[in-house]
Amino acid sequence: MRRPGASASWIGWRMLRQVIRRGLQSFCHRLGLCVSRHPVFFLTVPAVLTIIFGFSVLNRFQPESDLERLVAPSHSLAKIERSLAGSLFPLDQSKSQLYSDLHTPGRYGRVILLSPPGHNILLQAEGILQTHRAVLEMKVNHKGYNYTFSHLCALRNQDKKCVLDDIISVLEDLRQAAVSNKTTARVQVRYPNTKLKDGRSTFIGHQLGGVDVPNSKDQRVKSARAIQITYYLQTYGSATQDLIGEKWESEFCKLMRKLQEEHQDFQLFSLASFSLWRDFHKTSILARSKILVSLMLILTTATLSSSMKDCLRSKPFLGLLGVLTVCISSVTAAGIFFITDGKYNSTLLGIPFFAMGHGTKGVFELLSGWRRTRENLPFKDRVADAYSDVMVTYTMTSSLYFITFGMGASPFTNIEAVKVFCQNMCVSILLNYFYIFSFFGSCLVFAGQLEQNRYHSIFCCKIPSAEYLDRKPVWFQTVMSDGHQQTSHHETNPYQNHFIQHFLREHYNEWITNIYVKPFVVILYLIYASFSFMGCLQISDGANIISLLASDSPSVSYAILQQEYFSNYSPVIGFYVYEPLEYWNGTVQEDLRRLCSGFTAVSWVEQYYQFLKVSNISASNKSDFISVLQNSFLKKSEFQHFRNDIIFSKAGDESNIIASRLYLVARTSRDKQKEVIQVLDKLRPLSLAKSIRFIVFNPSFVFMDHYGLSVTMPVLIAGFGVLLILILTFFLVIHPLGNFWLILSVTSIELGVLGLMTLWNVDMDCISILCLIYTLNFSIDHCAPLLYTFVLATEHTRTQCIKSSLQEHGTAILQNVTSFLIGLVPLLFVPSNLTFTLFKCLLLTGSCTLLHCFVILPVFLTFFPPSKKHHKKKKRAKRKEREEIECIEIQENPDHVTTV
Repeated sequence: MRRPGASASWIGWRMLRQVIRRGLQSFCHRLGLCVSRHPVFFLTVPAVLTIIFGFSVLNRFQPESDLERLVAPSHSLAKIERSLAGSLFPLDQSKSQLYSDLHTPGRYGRVILLSPPGHNILLQAEGILQTHRAVLEMKVNHKGYNYTFSHLCALRNQDKKCVLDDIISVLEDLRQAAVSNKTTARVQVRYPNTKLKDGRSTFIGHQLGGVDVPNSKDQRVKSARAIQITYYLQTYGSATQDLIGEKWESEFCKLMRKLQEEHQDFQLFSLASFSLWRDFHKTSILARSKILVSLMLILTTATLSSSMKDCLRSKPFLGLLGVLTVCISSVTAAGIFFITDGKYNSTLLGIPFFAMGHGTKGVFELLSGWRRTRENLPFKDRVADAYSDVMVTYTMTSSLYFITFGMGASPFTNIEAVKVFCQNMCVSILLNYFYIFSFFGSCLVFAGQLEQNRYHSIFCCKIPSAEYLDRKPVWFQTVMSDGHQQTSHHETNPYQNHFIQHFLREHYNEWITNIYVKPFVVILYLIYASFSFMGCLQISDGANIISLLASDSPSVSYAILQQEYFSNYSPVIGFYVYEPLEYWNGTVQEDLRRLCSGFTAVSWVEQYYQFLKVSNISASNKSDFISVLQNSFLKKSEFQHFRNDIIFSKAGDESNIIASRLYLVARTSRDKQKEVIQVLDKLRPLSLAKSIRFIVFNPSFVFMDHYGLSVTMPVLIAGFGVLLILILTFFLVIHPLGNFWLILSVTSIELGVLGLMTLWNVDMDCISILCLIYTLNFSIDHCAPLLYTFVLATEHTRTQCIKSSLQEHGTAILQNVTSFLIGLVPLLFVPSNLTFTLFKCLLLTGSCTLLHCFVILPVFLTFFPPSKKHHKKKKRAKRKEREEIECIEIQENPDHVTTV
């Protein structure tokens, strides 16, 4: 039994909920009255705003050119390490050593030469060198001056010559051997480290691919299928130099395409520094026509789903105008974005679909709310009643959209692309809400006025009388009929003839609540939950930038070749010792060997120790160690290049090594991305635990460093925000159990989309994370009206309540989700990894939401609370009280019975 204090508290909360609910409904009713009394004003203001801001889209459009700023984590340890490494050893002069697959900084041109299957690319040395010479002789004209590679190339410190890959020297040796009628076996090419003609040992693991090494100990190359050559350009930072470099890269790619036609012995695949940016923005170009097709499909679906046989109550133009309302609000939002110096990027392609999914939900709910109003009321009152019925829930869901995407735009978000998208989405949601209640509300007013005056919903002409129609042909009666002939005697509301409502009422509601269907629904949900849970255990982060590029682009083809033929070794990792170290100490030497174990090292330390051993020189103290290093080791031609890896300081006559660097390369497999992240996570803690203070860096680390945490943080924050809001408003909303069921439904849909998209090979990149944030809101948008109507229903049983809820909101939900899913179909035909991810995630979002609204919730709500017995008791008590009053009246006035 409930205690008196608890009972009073419960009644107080209940009264507060009712006051809040009635206050919101009263506000929305007044808003509807205001719109219905001034429709021209509310129609004109949004149209003028769209015209003003729409022109700015054309005038101020500017694409984002810095891909690192967009998709790399904004705040990461790798960027700090890059600054520190650059302060010790300028990265501009060492980018040829710090090899990275796709993230090489500065300007460059790169080519892969691939021999046919079964052929040895090393036997094509002459043809490859001809291609090399063509690149060196290629000219770029700028303001009357011709620039070749020698004018633009990055220079070596020791001799100020162009930096070239060492594989060129290997090919020169092979060509000379062929000219001298020697077999290529006389030129010993080893892998991954080989010795050049000048005695220098060099790493060619990322320059020679598809290698066949018969003896792992000897490491001599028997054959190879691919060679990769990179041409590095200088980066002065000036605009002119950058423009000339861009022209050179463009000519380089054209030259490779031309040479491909001339050479049949091998294939050429080129890549330049602008290739990633170009192929990232290529998605937007490829998607333009498909987005227009998507819009036409949504317009058609909305128009058809809003139509009826009844020419008076059919609202096809309202469905059409509702979609156009969302479109012009999105154009206005884009104008505001560009006016505030926003820069376009391809991830923003998702905004029209996100905005359409939420906006059309409000449109279809207002149409359903209009159908639920009484026809005998004036059209202005009907509009106000529709606003009172619908806009409270739509305001709540729009607020949640704004809050969740606002959290995504907060400083906690570490990916700039996600932050920009969320900022733009917040503006779109606000404008969407404003345009729905103003522009579309005005259209609803005009449509209501036409209906009240009995005008045809399509031809806008007076509907003739029934007597006049009887004298006309059947086709004329069909076109001009207002639906009274089709209305049966038990249907007091003509809107019940809408084909979706008729299907739900007469067929679907009875079928889904059938006792024999429920066990199969439970089994279906268990299967759904199992696959979702299995997928959630296999989540992987999508740090690979290829997932954002056009799938048929040169960058993707190049990356696939790199992964196939050059995945044996990871990017070259710079190992920077940034504090003075006792290199002559045996303990330090052992620590260095232990740190480098498991890696292929390109190290001056290792070469110097070997030099001392071969020369039988003892350098066990500081003075001897540094003296031999400076005066003997670094002066030999095969070791001179190590001068760039050591920083000396001189105090009087004494020299010190204050910093040095070496290069580490890990053996990797096809899944190079994950293994590089594992190497990074392994080395960083050692820099704090060991006595040797060092940092590790490669340009690709900037894109990979804690990418998984950075990219998942927005959806975690948004999910926590939604959960917190729903819990805090537990006793302020229409019914607490409504919030409870909403939390369960949203969680089930979110985990389902997350698990199933993982099973569908979708990684956690910035696009999939934005889709997960949207899933939170999309599920609330559709489940909230259904659940709140259910918990407030006063029917005798839960089954009757869920039937009533589906009949009231099922039409709008089915209209919106169907339009949303049909609008996604054209994305499937855009050849881009970005749009494939968008299509998969949004398809799962719509499908899982539809499954919960029409299958899972209608069955599970018949099993679990809230109970409807108290409504039955209240009705019985009222009926008994009414019968007692009637008996008392009969006893007091018995003559009344006889008169009756």
